[in-house]
Amino acid sequence: MSQRQSWFEGWRLLAALALSLIALSLWIASMRQFEVEGVRMVIRFTARSSLLLFCLAFSAAALARLWPNAWTRWQRRNRRYLGLSFAVSHAIHAVAIVAFARMDPAGFMQATSPASYIFGGIGYAAIIAMSATSFDRTAALVGPRAWRTLHLVGGYYLWFQFMVSFGKRVPAMPLYAAFLIPLLAVMMLRMIAMAARPHQRIAEAS
Repeated sequence: MSQRQSWFEGWRLLAALALSLIALSLWIASMRQFEVEGVRMVIRFTARSSLLLFCLAFSAAALARLWPNAWTRWQRRNRRYLGLSFAVSHAIHAVAIVAFARMDPAGFMQATSPASYIFGGIGYAAIIAMSATSFDRTAALVGPRAWRTLHLVGGYYLWFQFMVSFGKRVPAMPLYAAFLIPLLAVMMLRMIAMAARPHQRIAEAS
């Protein structure tokens, strides 16, 4: 492994991605003088950056199992930090949503619904719980079984929420269907990896 690859891992990876997301969000907002439209642009940007980071973290184990190579091993090793980077992206997303609500209450009410508060709130609760247990000490406190259940159920819930959030925009904006492709691909990879696991165990035992 090269020195550059070794450096761009772990907490350094998280710091680099977090600082990049913050800098890009500020730059995007500044393009509209930090007014409402700039804030809405940040909301759209962080929704897409969150989608990318979520897919990278959610597919890491499946890709490493199905196609072991330098990239997928790097992705698997850094799944925790990609997941935490996703949490940072969605935290910025939340800050931008709050700013939108304060700057344009009427526009915010028009763009949201009671269902979005409920399901979005559950999603953020899952992100907070998963992030809080992404450290060795807190993971040990909850125990391996509870940790696995939390991250499995939370991951699938967030996948479903992304599907709904992007999918509901497809009728009005068909190009949004492109955002569903990585989500469907990630789910397919996970299903294939799960189906292949018993066969791998049989092959190893024979």
